[in-house]
Amino acid sequence: MIVMLLSKITVYKCTLFLFSLLLLSSCEGQATDKVEQQSSLPRDAQIGEYVVAIFEDSKGHLWFGTMSKGVARYDGQQLQYFTTDDGLCGNTVLSLAEDSNGHIWMGTHSGASRYDGKTFTNFGQKQGLHGAGCKFLIDSKGTLWAGTNHGLFRYQDSFLAPGQATFQAFELPIPEIDTLSFKWELGKIWSLMEDSKGNLWFGRDGYGACKFDGQSFTHFTKKEGLCSNIVSDILEDRQGNIWLSSLKSAFPKHPKEGGLNRFDGKSFTQFPEVEGLHENDIYTIYKDLSGNIWIGALGIGAYRYDGKNFTLLNSIDHSDLTPVWGIQAIHEDRNGKLWFGFSGGLYRLKGPSFVNIQQNGPWR
Repeated sequence: MIVMLLSKITVYKCTLFLFSLLLLSSCEGQATDKVEQQSSLPRDAQIGEYVVAIFEDSKGHLWFGTMSKGVARYDGQQLQYFTTDDGLCGNTVLSLAEDSNGHIWMGTHSGASRYDGKTFTNFGQKQGLHGAGCKFLIDSKGTLWAGTNHGLFRYQDSFLAPGQATFQAFELPIPEIDTLSFKWELGKIWSLMEDSKGNLWFGRDGYGACKFDGQSFTHFTKKEGLCSNIVSDILEDRQGNIWLSSLKSAFPKHPKEGGLNRFDGKSFTQFPEVEGLHENDIYTIYKDLSGNIWIGALGIGAYRYDGKNFTLLNSIDHSDLTPVWGIQAIHEDRNGKLWFGFSGGLYRLKGPSFVNIQQNGPWR
């Protein structure tokens, strides 16, 4: 039975990969409310064809993780790229974080890199970090957590070499699941979050969400009211509610999955009445400085939730670059500018419209 399951997993991975290629090249679901269409731009003018991570460091520098160009840093004056030629361990940068020493951590498909402002230190299997798709969380105690396709890891002193920190696997229990479904790889960590009470939350592929209070684990799956057991992102709002975005299953027999949930500590709320927030892929959700919740709804646009209403924003100046509204990352900088990483490039929200930001701007 195990052999049959592994065989099915391989088939579904291949199917998902082919489906993703078709989706990204499709114009189905293209937004209709757009500003005047301009001529197509060369894709090499983009920050990255896919901008999948956005981060602002303590100096106010903006970092943009891409799928093939490494990471780009904008310091307010110029844009600088860092790639494997500079010592980065991989050119697909999915996650960015800054530790208490001011070092920038970059999660890639080839491990993790730590940048001290001059040089890169890389971490992979030899340092205990296994699996592609590395995502980071630095918790309130300063502990660095990494989630990959192979599970969860914690960066701490090595038992075998005291004083030398390495990544060590942190086992998460597997909940009981009635019907198996996943997007990419069972147990993959899609997201990591710490709430205001110090609980750690992990969004997992196929296993829903897991809350760790430092002593015990609590699991949340479709049984408890989730739209899907594939939890892509998690955040906490100002009222203490936990929001969870999720993805559709790669299994054809589970098409009615994915969407947005809100958890008040007792029960989950779904939003089937809002187009794109139910039975849909939602890769990222974000809380801005004013407390608004932003949701990237595939094929629809970006929603802003102000605590009462969902407002859809889908006016864009280069829809030819972003035909499927694949929003991968959202970030508000210290100046109040909202940046969006799309499958198609980098955008900034100006008024009600998304404006494409290329390598030469417009940055201001």
